Amino acid sequence: EAAEWQALLQEFNEFRPETIISLGPYVLDPNSITESQLVLNKNETSFMADWVSFDRVLLFNGETPDATPLMMAKEADYATHGFPPATTQQFMAEGIRIIRGPNYSGPALYFNHTIYPFSVPEFRQALAYAIDRAENGIVSMAESGVAVEYMAGFSDNLIPLWLTEDTLGALNKYEFNADTAEQMLLDLGFTRGDDNVWIDDQGNRLSFELTAPSEFADWSAAAENLAEQLTEFGIETTFRGVTFTQHPSDVRAGNFQMAIREWGAGNPHPHFSFDVDYNTYNTTGGSVGVTAAGPGMQFPLVQATSLGELDLAALTIEAGKGSDRDAQAEIVNQLALAYNELLPQIPLWERYGNNPTLEDVRVSGWPADGDPIINNGTYADPFAIVLMLQGKLHPAE
Repeated sequence: EAAEWQALLQEFNEFRPETIISLGPYVLDPNSITESQLVLNKNETSFMADWVSFDRVLLFNGETPDATPLMMAKEADYATHGFPPATTQQFMAEGIRIIRGPNYSGPALYFNHTIYPFSVPEFRQALAYAIDRAENGIVSMAESGVAVEYMAGFSDNLIPLWLTEDTLGALNKYEFNADTAEQMLLDLGFTRGDDNVWIDDQGNRLSFELTAPSEFADWSAAAENLAEQLTEFGIETTFRGVTFTQHPSDVRAGNFQMAIREWGAGNPHPHFSFDVDYNTYNTTGGSVGVTAAGPGMQFPLVQATSLGELDLAALTIEAGKGSDRDAQAEIVNQLALAYNELLPQIPLWERYGNNPTLEDVRVSGWPADGDPIINNGTYADPFAIVLMLQGKLHPAE
């Protein structure tokens, strides 16, 4: 048997297929790949071949500036980019439908916790009060930028599935209140300078740079508005755009003061959201140690909280372990309360889809607004892909 396995291994290692091997209903055509697009052809030998209704799918490559003219010219049937409100209005004026489903994630204000006073929880809490999250969402995405309400580290849409009434009652919603924010800073010993800019208790003017990915129209708009809000409040904030391929590397490297990156995750289990919140841009681990991503925001994951000292790294892992939903929920409640108190970053709004959808030109079968399938979201388990696999999307007649 060992010899047979060795022979099979050798045969496998020597296998050089002439075409792409695909189990799915479509297979990529390598000859179609350009910088701007590629083609998926129907895979007639797939067990899913009869599930789908299209013989060919054309995928366009590019960020929001590339996708906008394609949709406006009606050369594309569907897009998932973060189109700004003015563009969305143009789409609708052209008769292009906008589908808005929750995405269980969105932009957050990240801090480099090695910089004072970002390392002080009460300062972060004060900023949460000082930011009008509803305004930030509307400016960035109109109806698709929905202000975070519960500030628990994962989507408000999922909270009823996981949190107890006691936990809900204990969560601070940090409703916009500049007076509360001001009093909290005064309580920290901060004062306002003659030019209205806050001076911390060590005598330093609060003046910082905020970065965001330039090509993400929604996040860069959020950053611009946030910089204006914070500056008006007395935290002098300058926005600088960084190309979207470089920005996550800068944040992981700790090369930032404040930045816009994501909170939460599209997966319906909160474990994945807390993993993003605590670990994706952070290497100051708890009992599970550190990752190799770089220093990141350097938020220590062993923290003193009103629940006692918590190892947030270990709890995040435990929240996703096994299949005992009640045991997981108990940990999720702890993590939500801790996140709400500590605010390692400040969630701004949840990114709902503002997906332009061209109906009945090439593609028909899109569901009505309110159909539960749209709650699948745009990215994690995309409803568009599910609809294709179910055969509900089909060529227009």
